[in-house]
Amino acid sequence: MDKETKGKVKNFFLDMFFPAFCLGCGKEGSYVCPDCKELLDILQNQYCLCAKNPTLLPAEELRGKCHKCSGRRLSGIYFALSYKEKPLTRKLIHLLKYEPYYLKDLARPIANIMLDHLALIEISGETFKGRLIVPVPIDGKKIRRRGYNQSEEIAKELSKQLGIPLVLNNLLKARTTQPQVELLGNERESNLKDAFITKNPAEIKDKKILLIDDVYTTGSTMEECTKVLRGAGAKEVWGLVIARD
Repeated sequence: MDKETKGKVKNFFLDMFFPAFCLGCGKEGSYVCPDCKELLDILQNQYCLCAKNPTLLPAEELRGKCHKCSGRRLSGIYFALSYKEKPLTRKLIHLLKYEPYYLKDLARPIANIMLDHLALIEISGETFKGRLIVPVPIDGKKIRRRGYNQSEEIAKELSKQLGIPLVLNNLLKARTTQPQVELLGNERESNLKDAFITKNPAEIKDKKILLIDDVYTTGSTMEECTKVLRGAGAKEVWGLVIARD
């Protein structure tokens, strides 16, 4: 029996004895049933990087910034959901981030939601050909406590489905910082200053990067990561996240 067949058999028995129930309505079958996924209202538009009152961008143009955020290093951001609008969105992100039990089962449907958003704004997989997928790293202390990086797990799924290379253990978090959620805008930027490094700049040089994270709030984390990636020679960096706060 080959590895793929063994995996299918294992999943069959797991589904039989430990069935999944929708986190929205409780229906058996999956953690996000089709009806609840529909209620999430996956966004059909793209917006600029401005933290306050982001500008709706024209679908026909592949650009990610308005004149107000044109000075940002990040080229643009794709986000599938509004973080505050739906309780299910917050629940999915919380469970993926803090409950290892849900990890393998939630990374795939969340990645699918992100891909559905790209399809709705008419961004095809071909757009990302030649790019590299890089997850936003977390520090070693969090890895030891949590056991995984949720952004990395989503990145693995996106890499499989988009068919573009995944780069791990290159962009690294070099020091422990305060949780961003506890800080205000300027404090967030200071908190992350010089917190990231690249281990192998040659792997990044002259590449276009798709930077993966869970939630985009002020953009401080992605902006600091982009500074490091651009410093290593990356041509451009676009962000892709589950939700925007």
